[in-house]
Amino acid sequence: MRKFSEIGRKRWIRALILSLLYLVFLVWVKSWMGLIVLPFIVDALTTRIIKWDWWRQIENKLLYQIMGWIDALVFALIAVYFVNLFLFQNYAIPTSSLEKSLLVGDHLYVSKVAYGPRKPMTPLTMPLTQNRFPRGGKSYLDKPQWPYERIKGFRKISLNEIVVFNYPSGDTILGNPQYMSADFYGMITYPLGKSLASAAGRVPASMDSLSLLEERSLYDFYYNLGRRYIERNESQFGKVSHRPVDRRENYVKRCVGLPGQTLEIKNGIIYVDGVMNRQPKGAQTNYSVNLLHPIPDRLRSQLQLSLEDLPAADNRPGLHVFPLTVQAAEVLSSHKEIVQDITPVSYSNDEWLFPLNKNTGWTTDDYGPIWIPAKGSTVDLTLDNLPFYERIIGVYEGHDIDVTNVGDIIIDGEIVTSYTFGMDYYWMMGDNRQNSADSRFWGYVPEDHIVGRPVFVWLSLDKDKNWGQKGKIRWNRVFRSVKSYN
Repeated sequence: MRKFSEIGRKRWIRALILSLLYLVFLVWVKSWMGLIVLPFIVDALTTRIIKWDWWRQIENKLLYQIMGWIDALVFALIAVYFVNLFLFQNYAIPTSSLEKSLLVGDHLYVSKVAYGPRKPMTPLTMPLTQNRFPRGGKSYLDKPQWPYERIKGFRKISLNEIVVFNYPSGDTILGNPQYMSADFYGMITYPLGKSLASAAGRVPASMDSLSLLEERSLYDFYYNLGRRYIERNESQFGKVSHRPVDRRENYVKRCVGLPGQTLEIKNGIIYVDGVMNRQPKGAQTNYSVNLLHPIPDRLRSQLQLSLEDLPAADNRPGLHVFPLTVQAAEVLSSHKEIVQDITPVSYSNDEWLFPLNKNTGWTTDDYGPIWIPAKGSTVDLTLDNLPFYERIIGVYEGHDIDVTNVGDIIIDGEIVTSYTFGMDYYWMMGDNRQNSADSRFWGYVPEDHIVGRPVFVWLSLDKDKNWGQKGKIRWNRVFRSVKSYN
C-alpha cells in the first residue's frame, strides 16, 4: 500500500480522468451496479491497497515470466471482452449469400454502438469465441442469463442496410458437427418427419382438401415424428440442445423489410408496401449455362466467380447452373467460343419455406405478401395467420401458446383473439438470391437478435488463392465502406 504522500500528481490526474470516463460509460449503459468497480480502479492507479502485482515478488525467474504472461493475457482478454461487447467486433463472411456485394473472405468491422449494444445476456463466456472453442466444446455458461436490454444507439436500421444478427433458428441445435449448422426445423425435423410419414403412407394426396385445423395437425404430426426420430437416434444426430439468443451463430444479410412494412416477392423482385425495392448492385441470381469449353481463370476472376459458385469439377463442357449478376451474365454470354447459351433459372416449388407449418404455395422467387410485426402493434389471431406469428409468441417473446381441438388459440392459459407484439422484427435476405438461407426459410429476425452494423471491410482474402499468390489479398476492397454496397 502506498501512502498518500507517495502518490504523484500524475497518478491522481490519471485516476480522475479514467474514473470520469468510467462514470460516463455507466451513465450510457444505465448500470449503476458498476459503481462497485470504481474503488478498485482508483486503488489500482493510486493507493494499491490490494497487491495487484503480487507476483512481481516471485524470485523464481521462470515462474516470474509465466505469471507476467498470465497477467498480460488476463488483462487483454478482459479488454477484448468489453470492446467486443459494447464497441465493435470482427466478423468474417463465411458464405456466398451476399455476393457479389460482400464476398467470402471479407473481414468486417462491425459497430455495436450504431444500433446500440446489447447488455450481456449470457455474461460468462470466453472472449473471442461465439459459442464453441476452436477444438470443440461449449465456450460459455448457461447461467446466469439476463433479460434482453439494449443501450441507446446512434441510429436505427434503414431499409436495404447490411446487418449482422444472431441466427434465429439457431436456438435448437444437434450435437453431431455434421448437423450442427443446419436449420434444425426447416432442414432436418420437418422434412425428416414428412419423409417418415410418407414411407408409412400417411401423407395426404392434396393439402388443399384439408381444413386449417387438419392442416395444423398434420404439420404438428410431421414435426413430432421427426423430433422423436432424432431423439431416439442420438448416436447419429447427437444430443438436442439449445443456445441463448446472444450465443447463436452470427449471420450477415441485407435488411429488405422493416417493422410494420408488408413485403412481397414477385418473379424474384422485392416489393415493400407495394413499391418495387431497389435492387443491390451486386445482386445475383442463378443461370443455366451451357459451356462449350471451361471458363479460363482470367475470365472467371473478371466475373468474380469463386470456386464455391463454380466448383472446379464442374468447370468443364456441359450444362451447369451457377449464380451471376446481370452484368456478369451479359459478359459471359458475349463469349460465344465458351458459352453456347445462357438463360435465367426460376424455381416453381420450395416446400420448406417460412412458415414451415402452413401450406402457402410460395416459392423463393414468388413469396408473400407477408406483414412484418412492429413493437406495440396488435394483430387479430386466427388459425389462418397463427403460423406467421406462433414462433414470435412462443419462442421470441416467451409465452405459452397452444391450440385446442376446436381451434381456440390459448396464450398463457387464456383464450385470445388478438396479440400485441413486444419487439420490432426485421426481414433479412441475401443478395445471392437463389443461394441464400434467409428470412424466406426461417422468418422474422427479432430486435434482440440484432448484433451490429458492418462499417467497413478491413481485410479481404480470396480463399481460392494461396498465400504468396497474386490476388490473395483483395487490396481494392480493403478499408472500403460497407455503405458503398448498399
